[in-house]
Parts: sequence; structure tokens; C-alpha cells
Amino acid sequence: MAGPRTPEAPPDTRAETDDALLAVRAAEGDEDAFAVLVHRHAPALIRLATSLLGTGAEAEDAVQDAFLSAWRRLPEFQGRSAFGTWMYRIVTNRCLNVLRSRRPVASLEAAGDVAAAEHTTSPARIAEGRDAVRGLRAALDLLSAEQRACWVLRELDGRSYEFIADAVGISQEAVRARVFRARRSLTQALGAWR
Repeated sequence: MAGPRTPEAPPDTRAETDDALLAVRAAEGDEDAFAVLVHRHAPALIRLATSLLGTGAEAEDAVQDAFLSAWRRLPEFQGRSAFGTWMYRIVTNRCLNVLRSRRPVASLEAAGDVAAAEHTTSPARIAEGRDAVRGLRAALDLLSAEQRACWVLRELDGRSYEFIADAVGISQEAVRARVFRARRSLTQALGAWR
């Protein structure tokens, strides 16, 4: 004899719900809808902020501030761009403000050339790899905040020039120019690692 049948829980359709509808619901005060948006977009935004700022703690703070700002400003969100693009713009602006407030450490010429070591899998090679990452981080620190944001979005995040222009709030031509200048500066600073 079969026992009483328990009703199945309805499938969670929120996972399939698009960002635009979730943003509308969140603007109306639906905290669960906003939580879904945070869950969807936070990992990519933290990667972006970490790439721009260099530290996990600052990146998490910037993303948290951006989501708080977005929550407050959701009623103003018109949906002219995708919610994710809107969040990229907020996070990028937060990171640019942090970068602008930092004091420049040194000029690009002060970065100097670093001698490349031989290519092996020895502990020396591992240390060299770590040095190369530190060198890249130092070279990125020498870029202007805007160049760094455009370069990170293009080269590390793989975003289109159109997306970057919308996220940063500048023209596509300005994005191309900043990415070009950033590439040139990084090539000069990291010449020994090529």
C-alpha cells in the first residue's frame, strides 16, 4: 500500500528568469530577486575589481559598495542597458575612484628592465613566474586608472569595445585609444619578460 503522496515543490523558475525582470522585481522591493542578481553577477564583478585594484579585500569592498548603491538606485534603473552592464559600470567607477585616490608609486620609466631567467620547472622558475606576476601588477599600477580599467576589461575579461565603452562611460574610440596606450606601456614595462 502506497503512502500519501507529497506534492512536489515547484521548480525554481527564478534561475531562468532574466535579469530585467529580476531588476524590476527588486526595484519594487523584492529582496529575493535582488539576491538572485547578486548571486549571478558577484563572482565576475569581484574578478573585475580584483584585477583593477590588486587586492581581494579592496575588491570585495568595492563590489559590496556597488551592490548597495545599486539596491538604492534600482528605482532609477531604466533598463537601457543590461543589468550586468549597469553593475559593471558601477563597479568600474568605484574601482576608478579608489585608483585615483591612490598616490602614484613611481613613473613607468622607474619600473626598469628585469632580466629574464632561463626557462625550467625548477624552484627558480616558479619564483620567476611569481616575480613576473608581481612585475605585471607593478606595471598595471603605473597605468592611469582609465587605461587600467579599459585594459583589464578587454584583455582579462574579454569584453567588447562596445561593452567597455558602456561600462566605463566613454566612446568606443576612447576605449581603443586607452587599450592601445595601456598595451604599449605594459610592453615597455615588461619587455624583459617577453
